[in-house]
Amino acid sequence: MKDDNAVRIRSNRVWLSEASCDLDAFRRIVERSVNRADYPFASDVISNVLVYDGLEARSAAASPESRKDIMAEWVEALTEGPGIIAIRGAFAEMTAIDRTNDHFWAIIEEERLSNVGGGDHFAKPGANDRIWNALEKLCLRDPAAFAAYYGNAVVALVSEAWLGPAYQITSQLNVVNPGGAAQVPHRDYHLGFQSPHAIERFPAHVHHLSPVLTLQGAVAHCDMPLETGPTLYLPFSQSYLPGYMATGRAEFRDYFEAHHVQLPLAKGDAVFFNPALFHAAGTNRSKDVRRIANLLQVSSAFGRAMESVDRLKMSLRLYPALKGLLDDNAIMSAQADNAVAACAEGYAFPTNLDRDPPIGGMAPKSQQDLMRQALKENWAPEVFAEEVEAQAWRKLT
Repeated sequence: MKDDNAVRIRSNRVWLSEASCDLDAFRRIVERSVNRADYPFASDVISNVLVYDGLEARSAAASPESRKDIMAEWVEALTEGPGIIAIRGAFAEMTAIDRTNDHFWAIIEEERLSNVGGGDHFAKPGANDRIWNALEKLCLRDPAAFAAYYGNAVVALVSEAWLGPAYQITSQLNVVNPGGAAQVPHRDYHLGFQSPHAIERFPAHVHHLSPVLTLQGAVAHCDMPLETGPTLYLPFSQSYLPGYMATGRAEFRDYFEAHHVQLPLAKGDAVFFNPALFHAAGTNRSKDVRRIANLLQVSSAFGRAMESVDRLKMSLRLYPALKGLLDDNAIMSAQADNAVAACAEGYAFPTNLDRDPPIGGMAPKSQQDLMRQALKENWAPEVFAEEVEAQAWRKLT
């Protein structure tokens, strides 16, 4: 019995579930205060958000020694600290933002007229205007404007601090229009985009790993007083390990609603946060301000396989063989499922969210999802080929 108990304790430690979520434990983590003395580069602390001056950050970045010092401070702020930093004047002057805004407003209008884009993970259709893959669209449209914008030293500094060199930036331009309702509190990519059932299948160390694979940021492209609904945050919530399951529970959402903080931003300010921080865009209660922000998602260089593999070509070859083996009862369905896992792409991202939007969840179907559906529904090989090739096309930019 003692051995059985030890086995169960270990299993519960490695495999988290919704039953792991304990609001009292969560409260003990988040009901803390930032000690300003622990963060000497910070210029202020507002509602447990560490605030930095962009000019001072750029000055620190000019020296190799102080560059490492401020990056180390930011790493600890985003891990053991409140999980969020705000940088006033991250963009020292507005020319780069104004120039990109001109393009972004034009793209929004063009995509609206052509019925492209605009979907959102967390908001009702029409509440937001969103440009998926704004990074590539801006670069192809005006590479000089792109260089002026992404030449920003603060964006580079905080990205390198969290992820090291060779990071990869993507961005989604988001506009919350007057009357646009608040999002539900959530965590972000990667585990934050999975269903509760899928999240429970990942061991606890992956719950630790997911937040350090990406950095979330937002650059204010207009002034954002509180009435416009700048993002709501719950400092320290990134430290709660079962939090990817907790965001969907009513008691945690109620707690977030009662205890979140909100920081007004000026045009050119930026906020960066641990993707495991509980957060949500706020309601835009203004009468005439279209709240526009460039949402930055910066990814680790290491989130990829060692070899290039053509999984589409493999899937097209494997599917008829698997179907035949199953029809002949030559293999069990579990064996076929394992073969699918070894062959097809199991993750829905990266994709082109204009053409491949999430429907009925946070992510589109993966290649594995499609192959498993085809086997379950006994699709003819030519039907699977048509569907999987169409799926591959939708992922292209």
